[in-house]
Amino acid sequence: MERELQFLGDELDAPESPFVVILGGAKVSDKIKVIDRLLEKADTILIGGAMAYTFKLAKGLTVGKSLVERDKVDVAQAALDKAAKHNVQFLIPTDNVVAEPTEIDGKFAFGDHRVNDSENIPDDVEGVDIGPNSAEAFCEVIRGAKTILWNGPMGIFEDDRFSSGTFAVAKAVCDATGSGAKSIIGGGDSVKALNKAGLGDQVTFMSTGGGASLEFLEGKELPGVAALTDK
Repeated sequence: MERELQFLGDELDAPESPFVVILGGAKVSDKIKVIDRLLEKADTILIGGAMAYTFKLAKGLTVGKSLVERDKVDVAQAALDKAAKHNVQFLIPTDNVVAEPTEIDGKFAFGDHRVNDSENIPDDVEGVDIGPNSAEAFCEVIRGAKTILWNGPMGIFEDDRFSSGTFAVAKAVCDATGSGAKSIIGGGDSVKALNKAGLGDQVTFMSTGGGASLEFLEGKELPGVAALTDK
């Protein structure tokens, strides 16, 4: 817990610049409080995973059958506006890997997949990963960072067909760490992705706190942390 406090607290209270935040996963609602707080500290925020599609909607783009939170579009727009106000670079994918949702033996599955080079996703497909151009752009930013916080995959990395974006980001985070950056992995699927890529030992710190890590990043004081800080 003391190491969690050091890296999620002390290191991120006054991060060395450039401070790059990488956020992925499914839902804007899970991360919006973290985004709101980090917009006051970050130089760049990179958004991947399904949550990126809600931001695409906020920018007036089409998302096809992608997973979105339509009731959070205004929240996403507010985050984009705040980023502009604070001069924070806020990047969402400009291309995506897309797949056709289907059923095989009565179970949901993904059929044919391809790279969709447009920011707009066609009506008949679902976004499942960031595309190669987005991965390259994200990785260029990451490799120039001095402090990195990563929470959430860029796509459905559990399926090898859709893991390229997440693994590219993982490699870039490790490259930056090797060049002297501090890299903090905020638990959950990001840790699984790093370990799946065989890179788990090449970052500065991997949190095992899961949801508690997110709550701490939101600014909530957790009971275990309060006990430590009271010593």
